[in-house]
Amino acid sequence: MFTGIVTDIGTIAQLDQQGDLRARITTGYDTRGIDLGASIASDGVCLTVIELGADFCDVQISAETVSKTNIGAWKVGKRVNLERALKVGDELGGHIVSGHVDGVAEVVALVDEGDSTRVTLRAPKELARFIAPKGSVALNGTSLTVNAVEGCEFGINFIPHTKEVTTWGDVALGDQVNLEIDTRARYVARLHEAG
Repeated sequence: MFTGIVTDIGTIAQLDQQGDLRARITTGYDTRGIDLGASIASDGVCLTVIELGADFCDVQISAETVSKTNIGAWKVGKRVNLERALKVGDELGGHIVSGHVDGVAEVVALVDEGDSTRVTLRAPKELARFIAPKGSVALNGTSLTVNAVEGCEFGINFIPHTKEVTTWGDVALGDQVNLEIDTRARYVARLHEAG
């Protein structure tokens, strides 16, 4: 489990297709405190650490995960949002995030509003119904509040702090973004269907 509060920006240093995809991600984390087998959310995808170095961790990524996320577009040099798994007693500053990406949304508009940036994204139709104004979503592993929803499109405002401490300062039109729906929204929809 994660909170959607990004704690480091890593860089893809190496990609190798060895049956599954293997990625080396450089990090500012003290890797001496990371165990093999630990989970690290990388752009919102819960990935398992299989090797560690002084400033990197290697993760293995299944074809299923590549097909459901934006990982297929990763390139060496790409920056990714990182978050280590939640520990009992940690502050829960965002919302509960599983790291199980539901699909990919596309950035369709960018508008500066003061020092903030309004980003409009288009969600896949089957996921759009779970997104509500003032609800939570995780985008590339970042816990965010939805400002507005119109059909399959929804808007998020990024304040300068968020743009500085995550990869959201690099956002561009057409970007494919990992989208995780708030689990509570799924349960509410399921209860509504059953009723």
